[in-house]
Amino acid sequence: MSDSPLDQRPPSRPLGAARVAIGFLAGVLIWALNEAGDQKLWPATVPPLFGALIMVAVFVPFVLVGGLGALRTRTLALWTAGSAVVLAALGAHDLARRFETLNDPWLSPQLMIFGAAGLFIAHHLVEGADAERRIIAPFPRYFEIAWKHGVQLALSAAFVGVFWLILFLGGAMFDLIGIKAVGELLQKAWFAIPATATMFAAAVHLTDVRAGLIRGIRTVALTLLAWLLPILVVLAAAFLLALPFTGLDALWGTRSGAAILLSAMAVLIVLTNAAYQDGEPDSPVPPVLRWSGKLAGALLAPMIVLAGYALWLRIGQYGLTPDRIVAVACVVAGLVYAVGYLVAAVRPGRWMRRLEITNIVAAFVSLALLLAIFSPLADPARLSVNNQMGRLESGAVTAAKLDYQFLRFDSGRYGREALIALKARGGEVGKRAAAALAETERRGDAPDAVLLEAANLPVIWPAGRTLPQDFFVQQWARDQQRSCTLGRDECQAALLDLTRDGVEEVVIINRQRAWIHGRVDGQWRFMGEAALWRPDRKNDAALVEAIRKGGLSAGTPALDDLIIDGQRYSVTPDGASPVAIKVPPAPPPAK
Repeated sequence: MSDSPLDQRPPSRPLGAARVAIGFLAGVLIWALNEAGDQKLWPATVPPLFGALIMVAVFVPFVLVGGLGALRTRTLALWTAGSAVVLAALGAHDLARRFETLNDPWLSPQLMIFGAAGLFIAHHLVEGADAERRIIAPFPRYFEIAWKHGVQLALSAAFVGVFWLILFLGGAMFDLIGIKAVGELLQKAWFAIPATATMFAAAVHLTDVRAGLIRGIRTVALTLLAWLLPILVVLAAAFLLALPFTGLDALWGTRSGAAILLSAMAVLIVLTNAAYQDGEPDSPVPPVLRWSGKLAGALLAPMIVLAGYALWLRIGQYGLTPDRIVAVACVVAGLVYAVGYLVAAVRPGRWMRRLEITNIVAAFVSLALLLAIFSPLADPARLSVNNQMGRLESGAVTAAKLDYQFLRFDSGRYGREALIALKARGGEVGKRAAAALAETERRGDAPDAVLLEAANLPVIWPAGRTLPQDFFVQQWARDQQRSCTLGRDECQAALLDLTRDGVEEVVIINRQRAWIHGRVDGQWRFMGEAALWRPDRKNDAALVEAIRKGGLSAGTPALDDLIIDGQRYSVTPDGASPVAIKVPPAPPPAK
């Protein structure tokens, strides 16, 4: 593949001035929007407009800075306008659905992160097509552009970091002689934001001028990454071979199996591409890398099956959440890679050649998925709310365990509309929905966040007992116990004297941990916790059944360990001495 004329033309001084000017103007605009958001001024008072402006101000300058000198003028104009429209629409939708419940004028971090990733993918599809004068460019062109810009972004970010280190060092030196103005200037948003954007744009231009240097750094980086591929391949293969002997219960018990497997797949894909490069290496690929690439392509298939199954189990148990919907999108994209790389690994001919078409197809699929989940088409909040309401209607979740906090604060206007409908229904669910609508902050944001309820904590040992009523007046702020009130975990309770003082402690138990509470001076205090997961335990149901049959006892003096079905679980005492909330006095008897 021959270089296009655009590759041969060195960046000019006017081009550098234009890039720096764009960076400065973008910084000024971002600062102005930041001030409007902090001060609740227009356009922050119009959430859809404000969201659209933020997306355009943050991302469109990247399109211009990256496209100048690389895209033809007509292509650059069309791509800039088109990306601005799409980004503005995504930003408007994000704030329109979130502002009503959060009263927060800022875009969601997920949109900013995934929006940047999507824009990076789309920009290189456009630039490659423009360079080759074709809708779909050859894979080597995409490889050349994407890795070049990836190295540029990394070097530019490092340049900006060093720039700020130098400024802070200068400010510290002036502080030594009593001049505080320099250090104070660095803390001003009106200086910091435009300066950062300007220096980043300048760094992009400087790295563009040194194209040979970028190509050399890219070659070194790819070589180093490629030789990490055999290590990860051996680890992934050993993991899959060990599963028949360990079983899947330990994997499901981590509650993060799908995320870990998807992350491992992503790294395998990157390292495989580092070994393959553009498919036209200057020297033969070493045999160890060739076989590692083929094995990596074969390993992706069972890994995506395991990740998909783990996610399916989680959704079946607890329904959809926005994070799980994003994970579903990752599984779909991972499936494209798994199938394509498997074909590339087993198909005869040039080594892993089918990888090229797989990468291109996966790029378009990933863009489609990103546009879907950040638009009304497949908004994770809307889908999650609909799923949770469906589970309530079907009886899969009770009114006591419905996640009202999610509906109130984490699902935007969709959750608020659902709460209004539940409030109108009346009964227990109506009372809880009305209480959620009246809340102004998440319970997790308050120091006394969780009020445990008897309905959420059935006593499984000793059989027939109930927990003390004053225990439910105590409010707890620990995240793990909060999950017992939101339907995220199936929690049980047990009564056991762990301190050998003749007074029973309350032990709250879920799949992973046990939390111990005891009375101190007439008040309930958190005393410690124990990790219950063990690699030799077959499943969580066996643990609960062992407790039901009386297989729960105290272990050692002081704060005793728990012994369940003969297995000892160490209790970690709580050294924070949490402040207990006093039990309110009983009302006087009626006369």
